[in-house]
Amino acid sequence: MHKTHLMRRYKLVSLLTMSFLIVLSGCSSGSSHNKPQDSTTGSPAKEQVASNSKPAEPAKGGELNYALATSPDSLDPQRTGLAVTVRVLHALYDTLVIQGADSSIQPSLATEWEVSPDGKTYTLKLRQDVTFHDGTPFKADAVKFSFDRIFDPATKASNSAQLIRPYESSEIVDDYTIKLHLSTPSNAFLSNLSQGQLAIVSPTAVAKEGDQFGKRPVGSGPFKFVEWQENTQIVVERNPDYKWAPGNVENKEAPYLERLTFKIVPEEATRIGGVQSKQIEAAETVPPQNILQLKNDANFQIFSINTGGLPYTLFINQENQPWNDLKARQALQSAIDVDAIVKTLYRGTYDRAWSPLAPTTFGYDKTLENSDKLDVDKANALLDELGWKLGPDGIREKDGKKLTLRYVDGSPNREKRNDIAAMVKQQLKKIGGLVEVVITKDVRSVVYEQSNYDIFGNSQVNSDPESLRAFYHSGSKIIGGRHNHSALNSPEVDEWIDQGRVETDNAKREELYKKVQQYVIDNAVIIPIYVFPYTVAALNKVQGLKFDALGYPLFNDVYIQN
Repeated sequence: MHKTHLMRRYKLVSLLTMSFLIVLSGCSSGSSHNKPQDSTTGSPAKEQVASNSKPAEPAKGGELNYALATSPDSLDPQRTGLAVTVRVLHALYDTLVIQGADSSIQPSLATEWEVSPDGKTYTLKLRQDVTFHDGTPFKADAVKFSFDRIFDPATKASNSAQLIRPYESSEIVDDYTIKLHLSTPSNAFLSNLSQGQLAIVSPTAVAKEGDQFGKRPVGSGPFKFVEWQENTQIVVERNPDYKWAPGNVENKEAPYLERLTFKIVPEEATRIGGVQSKQIEAAETVPPQNILQLKNDANFQIFSINTGGLPYTLFINQENQPWNDLKARQALQSAIDVDAIVKTLYRGTYDRAWSPLAPTTFGYDKTLENSDKLDVDKANALLDELGWKLGPDGIREKDGKKLTLRYVDGSPNREKRNDIAAMVKQQLKKIGGLVEVVITKDVRSVVYEQSNYDIFGNSQVNSDPESLRAFYHSGSKIIGGRHNHSALNSPEVDEWIDQGRVETDNAKREELYKKVQQYVIDNAVIIPIYVFPYTVAALNKVQGLKFDALGYPLFNDVYIQN
């Protein structure tokens, strides 16, 4: 694309972005693609608090305590596999580009770019005024180092390896120009570059810290790392030299806050109680009962945004019998009462999921909504057909084996996922299934490496339907594992996903991803459960909290109004 055209597009994008930020700062309850929304609709008093006007100049200084529901695994963007980590990464690092509220790709560390006619080479111009926290100048060599490092086996890259594909190599043209070479074209490549796991790291710091870089991170972001007290808190401080913020924040220079402390508080009552007692200024992942309570309290504000990507989904492992049989999986699909789960546990604050994609993601197939109906009689009939007979203890048996399902979930009880397992166990009793619920802190070993599960729940925040590849393409394997989450091996699905990555006609691309979604549901590959709304409860004195297009918090505009 010609540079003039690029700059004209960026001016338009900046206006769209500004409109998005104004809406968000007022916590509007209107609906829009990936727009953060206040969950206080219909509460005039609460809306008035959430949209109170700013003083002429935001207050500078002070500290924000922001409670996280779980602990990050590593502050090395290339090694993390957790969404909670990305909430911290955005404070410490910058990415080459960002994604706007309208899904457009906008400049950040890269100021402009051109794509070769074959779609396999991206030439990026880089900012020339950026410095990492350790004093290392940001140049093209840092980009090449960061991306090549992902494919170094010693890095043990996690989600970043999936996101950067089909990246092949980098070519440094000069200090501030780099060419990124892909093995195949990819419509998702630029949007993936906007994600925190592909943030640019300081090569100097990685060389110095080695394996400890994830504990002593160095980026170029608005905040600098101070300390990480394991399972307690992560402290970052204002980067006074910061002056290169992208277009999804208003304050382009150093943050207003002097200090930002991420408190690690897995216990729901403690986390939200900290906000209610005003010992913590803001807390994420608000339990449904507290959302209903706080939205009517004029002392607090609630922020909520439905995340894009893959909703929380139960994956059925087809590597194991009898779940390699379609009828057995359909029995699970018919017997699990998803409506009851979502209504009971989330009290109307979470939406039910119907598809492998979240509704805000491009290509989402709305026709799948209400397609699955609870039908216990059908489930029982299917198991009868397969020869599973009820035993005297109410558990089905066949060839001397009981119908047992090993349901693995992680600890702590994030978003009440352990409670979902308990409800599924009770529901499957009605069809003679014996569910063994295994709650483990070592999901990587049990699920990823050993594949020792019949059902495992997972989700992923993502910006593009190309994210389906990691979960449903036969060539993709969960990190350290033998297969994708469901051990799905479908040439049709593989072909649709491969075509979707290179198809330039958006209408055709959308149809390809709809075919994937329909196949996955029709063949009972998964049980979609809920669309995750990222929720934050905050004191009214917290001003300027915003979120990016994927629902991650941005702190550059935040200040404390006393």
